Amino acid sequence: MTRVIHTGDTHIGYQQYNAPERRRDFLAAFEAVIEDAIEDDVDAVLHAGDLFHDRRPTLVDLQGTVDVLRRLADADIPFLAVVGNHEGKRDAQWLDLFADLELATRLGAEPELVGDVAVYGLDFVPRSRREDLEYEFAAPPEAAEHAALVSHGLFEPFAHADWDTERLLEESTVEFDAVLLGDNHHPDTAEVNDTWVTYCGSTERASASEREDRGYNLVTFEDDTVGISRRGLPSTRDFVFVDVSLEEGEGIDRVQERVRQHDPDLEDAVVIVTIEGEGKPITPAAIEELAIDRGALVARVNDRRELPEEDEEMSVSFADPDEAVRERVRDLGLSDAALEIDGTVRDGEVADSNVRESVERRVRELLEDDESAFTPAPEREPDDEEVTTVADQLSGPESASAEGDDVEAEPEAAAASSDDPADESANEPTEEPTDEPVEHASLGDFE
Repeated sequence: MTRVIHTGDTHIGYQQYNAPERRRDFLAAFEAVIEDAIEDDVDAVLHAGDLFHDRRPTLVDLQGTVDVLRRLADADIPFLAVVGNHEGKRDAQWLDLFADLELATRLGAEPELVGDVAVYGLDFVPRSRREDLEYEFAAPPEAAEHAALVSHGLFEPFAHADWDTERLLEESTVEFDAVLLGDNHHPDTAEVNDTWVTYCGSTERASASEREDRGYNLVTFEDDTVGISRRGLPSTRDFVFVDVSLEEGEGIDRVQERVRQHDPDLEDAVVIVTIEGEGKPITPAAIEELAIDRGALVARVNDRRELPEEDEEMSVSFADPDEAVRERVRDLGLSDAALEIDGTVRDGEVADSNVRESVERRVRELLEDDESAFTPAPEREPDDEEVTTVADQLSGPESASAEGDDVEAEPEAAAASSDDPADESANEPTEEPTDEPVEHASLGDFE
């Protein structure tokens, strides 16, 4: 029997919510996986991409990762990995450096034998290059009883997929028993053409939509069977989700009451307050201050209610500048198509790593239906009585946010991501090379 840990989307170096503690959390979660691997004496750790959150990790992040990988190497457990879209670069990858240090192996078209399993790799490949991709892999060694492919991307049949899994399995020169995937932060498993296809999920919550416990997969290969089991990581930072549905007439007092009901779970936790229903306008800053005063590390408020009518008084909190930007965007006279794309990016249900591809796909669809879809309407002049937005207060009428071109926005349209309007993942550039070629990212001509 061969036993391996399948992990991925560790996103080391991500300073979520601009909190240094969260940056350390992502490295600590990866370290917890490696400690489990050493304690269980597994045959290998297979990492399915996005080891780092950014393709330019800091020296501190690199040093911390090297230290963890060295402990795994000292235990004589190989670390085999592929390159994800967050960390992929045009030139040599950080994974190549770890390979030079004999701390990792970069998987590819040539098999790596782990026990009786031939393990192959396929780095993230931009969608624009997949049509010409040939799934040519070297023959497995005679000692191999099984074959597994490790890759990174959004594969069918899972939600929001754009990678044809059936084509991969049908055209591959190797018959795989399992395809071990990264990119989707939600764990999931399906069977495609008699092959198990599975996502291990992320090891830390990279967005507020990732409510399930974080963890990884333990995969076993024995005789003619493949076993996939889920293991949790109980040591990860607690997230407290406070969901409030306000009735008519209810307001901030009701929200504060619901937050207090979660004492003492707020201590050192990330607190996400989501407001739905009706009720009065609330000030997010007051809710966030309450949670922080009760020991929360970070607190964010996500108000999902419909905005007030134009003749109603509305105040904008400095704790929620995104709402001020949304108000200004509505005044710009953008076309319906442009407003749809803005909403897709801004309001947050698409994983950061997938925002560009989701937007690109939708833009193409809109242009195919109507070439003039993005022709702007005349910009509406705001009434004198309208409330000045935070962006105007901070930067004046000549600010970039008032022009609407340089506003860094948040994701919205797919299930793998943040529903937190203040999630720093949307405000921090990830520089993912979605449409850039990645060295050795593919097979055949793409090597």
